Amino acid sequence: MPKPMQMRLWLFVHSNSSPIPRILKRSFSNHVESTVNNNHAPDKKKKKNKEDPRVVKWNKAIAYHMRLGHLARAQQLFDQMPRTTVSSYNTMLSGYVSNSHFALAISLFSRMPSRDIISYNTMLHCHVRSGHLPTARHLFDEMPVKDEVSYNTMISAYARHGLLHQAKELFHQAPVRNNISWNGLLAAYIHSGRFELAKQLFESKPNWDVISWNSMIRGYVQQKQIYEAQKLFDNMPDRDNVSWNTIISGFAQSGDMTEARRLFDIMPVEKDVFTWTAVVSGYAKNGNVEEARGMFEKMPHKNVVSWNAIIAAYMQNRRFNEARKLFDQMPCRDQVTWNTMLSAYGNAGMIEEAREMFYEMPSRDTVSWSAMLAAYSQVGLSEEVLYMFREMFRRGTKANYSSYACALSTCADMATLNYGTQLHTQLFKVSYGMGCFVGNVLLTFYFKCGSMDDAQKVFDEMLEKDTASWNTMISGYARHGFGLKAWEVFDLMKQTQIKPDDITLVGVLSASSHAGLVDKGISLFYTMEQVYDITPKPAHYTCMIDLLGRAGRLKEAQSLVKEMPFEPEPTTWGALLGASRVHREPEIGIWAAKKIFELEPNNTGMYVLLSNLYASYGKWSDVLKTRVLMGGRGARKVPGFSWIEIKNKVHVFSVGDSAHPDKQRIYHFLEELDLKMKKAGYVSATEMVLHDVEEEEKVHMLRYHSERLAVAFGILNVPSGRPIRIIKNLRVCEDCHNAIKYIAKIENRLIILRDSNRFHHFSGGSCSCGDYW
Repeated sequence: MPKPMQMRLWLFVHSNSSPIPRILKRSFSNHVESTVNNNHAPDKKKKKNKEDPRVVKWNKAIAYHMRLGHLARAQQLFDQMPRTTVSSYNTMLSGYVSNSHFALAISLFSRMPSRDIISYNTMLHCHVRSGHLPTARHLFDEMPVKDEVSYNTMISAYARHGLLHQAKELFHQAPVRNNISWNGLLAAYIHSGRFELAKQLFESKPNWDVISWNSMIRGYVQQKQIYEAQKLFDNMPDRDNVSWNTIISGFAQSGDMTEARRLFDIMPVEKDVFTWTAVVSGYAKNGNVEEARGMFEKMPHKNVVSWNAIIAAYMQNRRFNEARKLFDQMPCRDQVTWNTMLSAYGNAGMIEEAREMFYEMPSRDTVSWSAMLAAYSQVGLSEEVLYMFREMFRRGTKANYSSYACALSTCADMATLNYGTQLHTQLFKVSYGMGCFVGNVLLTFYFKCGSMDDAQKVFDEMLEKDTASWNTMISGYARHGFGLKAWEVFDLMKQTQIKPDDITLVGVLSASSHAGLVDKGISLFYTMEQVYDITPKPAHYTCMIDLLGRAGRLKEAQSLVKEMPFEPEPTTWGALLGASRVHREPEIGIWAAKKIFELEPNNTGMYVLLSNLYASYGKWSDVLKTRVLMGGRGARKVPGFSWIEIKNKVHVFSVGDSAHPDKQRIYHFLEELDLKMKKAGYVSATEMVLHDVEEEEKVHMLRYHSERLAVAFGILNVPSGRPIRIIKNLRVCEDCHNAIKYIAKIENRLIILRDSNRFHHFSGGSCSCGDYW
């Protein structure tokens, strides 16, 4: 007679009402494979001595259900076990994590009566997979015992997130380093963009495994050093499919389809779907869709990856109808298929098609939401971006780097500082850390919102900084008119291992221009090739012409334009025209305007600048001719708008706005303010009004420009002591610039205005631009 516990187990397994399928009944005697990582398994002899064979069978049954995703059945088995051990709990933990039920894993871990190294390592993996690196690190630090798996899990996690400092720290702390440890550090160097350090590490150690060789080849490919990758490939002691696929894909990505196809044809190992896909995608990327389709048709076996590759080929080459036909013919679709179609429609600006695809999808993941966010962002639908981002959270989808970057970029464009700051806080709650990617997005956001202190704080807190980080700081201070601060950052950059590039020098020259640092800018321009090995490009010449023009050295600027080793760009002529208007050099200005109109006959801003130049001399007939010419060429002046964010709501104003609900209060305040300004010495720059009308009417027209309405509304609604942040879609007019200096002094407020050209910080009767703008 079996014992009671044995009888219950026998009845449970063999009963017809049992939820366990027939194959599982056999698994109790056939030892169904456990999902617990073999690396974690304790010594087999010890396990035989300690683990009850009946418990082992229950654990394997649980593992089987977990592997199939049947969590309810696994939980039912676990709850009915006559006796549970640490390994039973570990099996449940592993199952929860592998099925991405992280909250259940955390809850179970907290209730475990006892834990072993496997328990802790599984929870490390849980926190890493869910993106909570600080929580993972806290658990790692609290672990009573750590093994190679513990260290390798954290090193690899830091590597994937580009957090090189933390990865290196743990690598050197690890008591034992195996191939996984070394590969983790190598990956950290590669992912963080420190490829030179990766090469040094690789060369410092012999006997790397094939995974490491493949990582280095992939690193060379990412660095666009394809022939260096080929040298490494040729020297490999052993190659696997990944090696061949990586080098073939590398040549395909670089545009050398001849070499990619040659390697494909001589490949000694069996070609898998990734090999075929690499060639199909390579032909597609290089615009040879017919070759891509030919390879697709020759494939011995096609799966969803194959179909996705050929659909992507047609979508990337904007052959949307043919892609849609393939999409409709496809025997099976996965999330990638839908996302490929959605992303391509979005990138092409086909918003209606993208929206239709988005709402047709049977399921949506983070990539789907991010693609829709990017589509809205690309066509300037800022409100839809922020609505979609909130909806994404409401539906329980976790935002990734891309979606946060898109939302923050939109907040930057709209200067919605409050909401963007909330997103900054969320970024750290989900533990994305302060790597280069997150840090650079935040730097751009804060600078675009006019919050330089927050940008500097983010920069100081960044654990890793790349060239883009330094360039963002330099160009950010330049746009705000803080030229000396930009030079200070540049000097600090030169003390690091990161070399300045051509974008860096554009930022420094621009800073010199906006701040009137003429001598420093000239010295940098004429020594940049010798000191930094950077040949001046059109953008550098434009900065120099702008610098000389703003300083009133129009003749030198004109000479430099004539000496350029290439044809000047429209922006170069625009810099000369703008300086001619400010310093009243009509001949040079008209010469520059004619050159612009030859290159860009529909450049509205340049027609306006030329009109301003004529208007400043009272040449109304020439103003009229310019307007007629502008209309005849189909160019239309963009209406001016200014906006301000108050309590997470954006208020938009146009010139003479009569639609705002608070208009009476705003206009009354401006009338009172106008009297105070006149007493302080303000005089309207009526020559800037592009109409031949009476002087009094000109004054009235200037008083109610959109930026003044926004400033007045800000003063009335933003508490004293806080900055007033305004955005204008066009260049601020000269009279408003002068008026806001008076307003800032009279009201004792800091007013930050971002126009289409730069930032202006008004305080105490002066502007950060020093009237260079």
